[in-house]
Amino acid sequence: MTVIYRLLTEDDTSAFCHKVSAALSKGWQLHGGPVMSFDSARGVMRCGQAVTKEIAAEYHPDMKLGQQ
Repeated sequence: MTVIYRLLTEDDTSAFCHKVSAALSKGWQLHGGPVMSFDSARGVMRCGQAVTKEIAAEYHPDMKLGQQ
């Protein structure tokens, strides 16, 4: 088994929660807690959440992580 990693990011809106929920529904697991940071250039809060997933395939840098 191979563990793959993604960092999901989005503005602090419901879109971020939907992005994380969609990943969880596809078997991804939360890795640590969420983070928030102020984007001063755009004047908005940004959120991030790391997720991991075990897959049977071998990791390759060309793989589309969101499609796993």
